[in-house]
Amino acid sequence: MRRAIVAGTATVSGIVLLLGLKPHSSGSALGTSSFSIGSGSNSSPSTSAAPATTAPAAGNGQSSSSAAPKSAPSTPSTSNTGTKVVTGAAADTRYGPVQLQVTFSGKKITNINVLQYPTESFRDQQINSYALPILNQEAMSAQSANIDVVSGATYTSDGYAQSLQSAIDKAGA
Repeated sequence: MRRAIVAGTATVSGIVLLLGLKPHSSGSALGTSSFSIGSGSNSSPSTSAAPATTAPAAGNGQSSSSAAPKSAPSTPSTSNTGTKVVTGAAADTRYGPVQLQVTFSGKKITNINVLQYPTESFRDQQINSYALPILNQEAMSAQSANIDVVSGATYTSDGYAQSLQSAIDKAGA
């Protein structure tokens, strides 16, 4: 009887230890992401192979949360096709700035590019890799900054809504 109790306790302890182990994530698998959604495009992020600690590649528009936010242009740019591209103000959050660039066709939002978002830690990257596509989809559906907060990404969601509202206000839409 005593042997069965010791064997059972050892087995339960071993299972608890195995379940408590977390897989080790490799730092070389981390990448920088840029999120964009528009008419006819899917909402999955495109990930580059560059490590998160390197400077962003030219043209991807993303900056690390440790970098100073760029100032938004004072007037929206308008193309020949009647679309306006407006950069919203960078909204400072607890984990870094969130800034959007919104394309309008008339008063309709046709494209949203996330220029800045928190990327300081691996957890920031995890959260934003799932939250930003959801926020983009919500904003495109709502056609306003009145969108639901993504669970687990409250600060990013609030910053996203603030920057989106800033862009809508600048565009006069």
